Amino acid sequence: MACSIHNPMRIDAHHHFWHYTPDEYGWIDDAMAAIRRDFLPADLAPEISAAGIDAVISVQARQTLAETEFLLDQAQHNPWIAGVVGWVPLIAPNVAAILAPLAANPRLRSVRHVLQAEPDSYMDRPDFNAGLAQLREFNLTYDLLVYHPQLPAAIRLVDRHPDQIFVLDHIAKPAIRAGELEPWKRDLAELARRPNVFCKLSGVVTEADYKTWTYDQIFPYMEAALEAFTPSRLMFGSDWPVSRVAVTYSDWVRTVERFAAPLSAAEREALFHATAAQAYRLT
Repeated sequence: MACSIHNPMRIDAHHHFWHYTPDEYGWIDDAMAAIRRDFLPADLAPEISAAGIDAVISVQARQTLAETEFLLDQAQHNPWIAGVVGWVPLIAPNVAAILAPLAANPRLRSVRHVLQAEPDSYMDRPDFNAGLAQLREFNLTYDLLVYHPQLPAAIRLVDRHPDQIFVLDHIAKPAIRAGELEPWKRDLAELARRPNVFCKLSGVVTEADYKTWTYDQIFPYMEAALEAFTPSRLMFGSDWPVSRVAVTYSDWVRTVERFAAPLSAAEREALFHATAAQAYRLT
């Protein structure tokens, strides 16, 4: 697919590809049955073209080295995949040796471990922190995937690595379905005080009711994220195809465009391009 021409370019900073199997994607429950199938570049290309998105960041959905290789292979064959957030065993004592050949691929821009599935104590583990500390040598970002109650532990983790770039996924998954803003809003603002942390405006509608969410319901959460991080550290992400259980790709783009309409042109350019380019060092 040839990228459509926009001025400026627009990036979707968070989406997934997968070959679906029930064993590897057991987290896709019955309520998400519509995404129990393969999602590959041929499925995403027309979506981004129709929505005016030029490039994407592909994010791991399995915790295997094969997943990282799979995403890098997709990027090699689809130039509109600007970067990959892969997985490596950060707790392995030889993680630097594992990282070296992967990081030689310029499309690998970040690493993620699914911390939302771990106890808070995982973020305090010496071996995990030792592995995370290796990322700077390879000029790699770390994607931080946590639920809102894990934010205090995430703040402790970030404070151990003041020179490491972090990107918080899905605005830390607040309790939108329950209508709760606190303590998420306070903890998010505290995390945002660390200048080495960026945030993705993604995964929002799937924290609300898939079928009944409204713009007015999600607006306070998007507003809190914008206030905490400002457009200079907040970036657009679709979370496609997970988001398909609640919203179409184009409708989510339009929702964020509506939210961003009061911003200046430079701030909108940051939200849809410049922030992701900075956080993932895209050229």
